Amino acid sequence: MSTPLPELIRPENLSDFFGQEKIVGKNSYLFRAIQEDQLPSMILWGPPGSGKTTLAHIIARTTHSAFLKISAVSSGKKILLEIIAQAKENQLTQLKTILFIDEIHRWNKAQQDALLPYVEDGTLILIGATTENPSFEVNSALVSRTRVFVLQKLSAVDLEKIIRRAVSKISSSKKIVLSDDTIKLLANLSNGDARMALNTLEACVNQARPITPELIHEVLQKSHLLYDKSGEEHYNIISALHKSMRGGNPDAAVYWLARMVEGGEDPLFIARRLVRFASEDIGLANNSALLLANATFDACHKLGYPECNVHLAHCVIYLAKSKKDITAYSVYNKAKQDVEKFGNLPVPLHLRNAPTKLMKALDYGKGYKYTPIENSADQAYLPDELNNKKYL
Repeated sequence: MSTPLPELIRPENLSDFFGQEKIVGKNSYLFRAIQEDQLPSMILWGPPGSGKTTLAHIIARTTHSAFLKISAVSSGKKILLEIIAQAKENQLTQLKTILFIDEIHRWNKAQQDALLPYVEDGTLILIGATTENPSFEVNSALVSRTRVFVLQKLSAVDLEKIIRRAVSKISSSKKIVLSDDTIKLLANLSNGDARMALNTLEACVNQARPITPELIHEVLQKSHLLYDKSGEEHYNIISALHKSMRGGNPDAAVYWLARMVEGGEDPLFIARRLVRFASEDIGLANNSALLLANATFDACHKLGYPECNVHLAHCVIYLAKSKKDITAYSVYNKAKQDVEKFGNLPVPLHLRNAPTKLMKALDYGKGYKYTPIENSADQAYLPDELNNKKYL
């Protein structure tokens, strides 16, 4: 096949577009907008292989507007200005212009700012595709002028449909046979990514031997895990780990830990979060938790991967099963509020250090009661404005 399989079988219409029923189902706003050629500017946000480019391709085939496509990786402001000039010419003949920008998050702020006024005045209808959270990677002004459609990773059932369609397409020129079990395996290992599924299928076809589960594993080597160490998934999964431990579910906690470890997360990042968790969520209920968390951090620092994965699992299970107490966390925040409210309140004179004669002459330390040998029950330890304040 001279044309890559994902391109060869790319759907031409929504009836062949599998998945994303929530945003392109027959009763959806976007379905009607495509059918009626009344598209708003939009951003398609979803993981790799979820159908963003395919959806743009269907729009290109369906719309009566001029449709232009560029990649943010290889295109810049110069090309954008040429497109704007073309779009203004199109306006003279009442022809709308749709601009599809793949990986729009790769454009810097200046490039996105250059696009903004032409989206705002209707010179261009923008369709931006991104795998990154638009809240972080696309200018807020641009996001506010578009509709954001969130594409989910494809289900195994959707991927099976896509694989079967591909097999049917290939079989018209080259006989191939896949068992139902092999198709299910490929769908499951593709992790919601249609492009991965099709590229793997194409590689297997090119092996010129029966396509078996063993061949699928051999070609794929390892299921690719969606885990962006600097993007949203990084924060989503560490949040899931933290909340699973807080909720006392060690099974879920170990699963999210494995997602991070197998995705290549820095073990010290995980270990630091466990140290924090030991005091924030367990605290006084089990002081040994902090000792284990620190020991785990030390083990990760000394050993690294792959050896330290078991230390992380040991600690995660222990923290998840331990009793919880947020006293330290909550009382600190209460004290912090008073610090912010009252500012730099003076330390009471009797609590101050008096290392010099001048300080002693100014009554620093005067009247302090030494607790081990004096009755200090009535001694104040807070500034006058907070006298008798209780945080615990």
